[in-house]
Amino acid sequence: MILEVAILDVKRSKESEFEAAFCAAQNIIIAMPGYISHQLQRCHEKPNRYILLVNWETIDDHTEGFRKSAEYEKWKSLLHHFYDPFPVVEHYDAIIKHEQDSKGSRY
Repeated sequence: MILEVAILDVKRSKESEFEAAFCAAQNIIIAMPGYISHQLQRCHEKPNRYILLVNWETIDDHTEGFRKSAEYEKWKSLLHHFYDPFPVVEHYDAIIKHEQDSKGSRY
């Protein structure tokens, strides 16, 4: 599994519009082959900054499958005009993972 990480700086005063557009755009990525899950989180210290975390089965599912698809053109038209500057996207492999359930048990 590959984690795509993108820091998204959205133009000030466009945050609500961006969030609404992302709600529509997420349906595009959800339908892509190799997609596993995603999270969009908003920064407390900088309210116009978001982090997008997308889990893919392989890096090629993102870079070759999604990025070279017709659906990516729709994604771009919905979201890219909100960014300033344009985000850097990086990919990560899990090295250490720890989770805790609601009972405090570790697995």
